[in-house]
Amino acid sequence: MASTRNSQKVVEMPSEQAESPLLGSPERVADHLNNRIFFRLFQVANTLQKQAVKELGVTTVQWAVLGALSDPRPTYGVSVGTLADFLVVSRQNLDGVLKRLERDGLVERVTDPEDKRGRVVKLTTEGFAFWNDLRERIFQFYDQAVSSFKFDDRVALAHYLNSLQGLLTKVSLEQPRRERKKGRKRP
Repeated sequence: MASTRNSQKVVEMPSEQAESPLLGSPERVADHLNNRIFFRLFQVANTLQKQAVKELGVTTVQWAVLGALSDPRPTYGVSVGTLADFLVVSRQNLDGVLKRLERDGLVERVTDPEDKRGRVVKLTTEGFAFWNDLRERIFQFYDQAVSSFKFDDRVALAHYLNSLQGLLTKVSLEQPRRERKKGRKRP
């Protein structure tokens, strides 16, 4: 068994997973490198979520919703569909987040002034005040998280993440996905 260290834990992995397959074909090496990149993105996203809750008291989706709705331009709100598209989340997941933020008095859903049949989401007065306090702490959070990155490294990282997101939206596999077998329900 090989051990892989992160900043707080030692995780034991089978040795065949820990060794780098550098002696394989270039395609095989690329597969392992790609796997490592996407797994690292998964870990980074989870670490961000965990630290946001711990240090800021909000989830990353709550943080993103409040930030998106805090636009200082005059606005009467944003439709749930538009907000979901902007944040790249499902309407169902966003609805649960909005319900919690409504419960806390930070956002409200109101009738769309341009289309009385529709509803839009907007920050409340309390929501704007909460966001202003949170934003200062977010800037400190950012500063600490990227403190060892040079400015040019930050620009490059933003560029590559933007490029990756664009490429991900174009992924279309030739083979249809397999349907998962549903487990039998136990009596």
